[in-house]
Amino acid sequence: MTLPSIMRSVVAVRARVPENAFTADALGTEREGSGVVIRDDGLVLTIGYLVTEAHEVWLTSQDGRVVPAHVLAYDQATGFGLVQALGRLGLPALGLGSSGKAGVGDEATFIDGTGRQVETHIVAKQEFAGYWEYLLDEALFIAPAHPAWGGAALVGQDGRLIGIGSLLLQMERADQAFDINMVVPIDLLPPILDDLLTRGQVDKPPRPWLGAFSAESDGKVVVISVAGGGPAAKAGLKAGDVISDIRNEEVKGLADFYRKVWSGGPAGVEVPMRVLRDGRETWLRVKSADRNSFLRKPPLQ
Repeated sequence: MTLPSIMRSVVAVRARVPENAFTADALGTEREGSGVVIRDDGLVLTIGYLVTEAHEVWLTSQDGRVVPAHVLAYDQATGFGLVQALGRLGLPALGLGSSGKAGVGDEATFIDGTGRQVETHIVAKQEFAGYWEYLLDEALFIAPAHPAWGGAALVGQDGRLIGIGSLLLQMERADQAFDINMVVPIDLLPPILDDLLTRGQVDKPPRPWLGAFSAESDGKVVVISVAGGGPAAKAGLKAGDVISDIRNEEVKGLADFYRKVWSGGPAGVEVPMRVLRDGRETWLRVKSADRNSFLRKPPLQ
């Protein structure tokens, strides 16, 4: 496909979320980003935080046509979201490439739903742990960064989709800081796509969710805040707590923390943890939950 044809497959995504939605305070009620047509019937892949709990979704083609859409799925583990156009988009589907075959140093094009593009390079492929209980074993990191990254399409040299934009971060090299984008690799989609289309979620037990927003500092996991009404808040976990042990095993960084929590069983399992608070140790037992149970479901179409 030529670049103009590829760009036609990328649409703008606008979502409206109820004010009483669980994610409204953190993510807002009016969300805008991009998505990629991956099937000729108007199936659009985007980044899930744009459409989580949305009761209205609109897709805008690059020639200005606006079509309503419906949220099909949001996968917590990968971060992908799927929406289905409810009218005729008439746009070509962009073929899926292989993020696994993409290498550090490879050139790529990052395209948003308004047609803005950035010629970029893959600068790293490595583990990424997000503060919202999110972990990718191998994310893509690119520079220069795109200023409108959410849901944007990362297209490889073969003209195929290799990732969906998620975040704007900073990287330091040679004592210089520069902006980079974190991109969710497309290879995570095919194994779960059928489940997302038929069930709205992956066919396996949900991971334990604590409702704790945490950061890593010098290898220590520090609680930034807790979700109101969530499991961590109910158990008494507080901002500033340092989580040092899970089930009597030392926590060695944010990614290790998540893996230890998730290894204990599906959502609903109790998670015993030792925390350091104001120089003193205390033990808490957090009754984990299914994060999706806190979210509003999309309206039936």
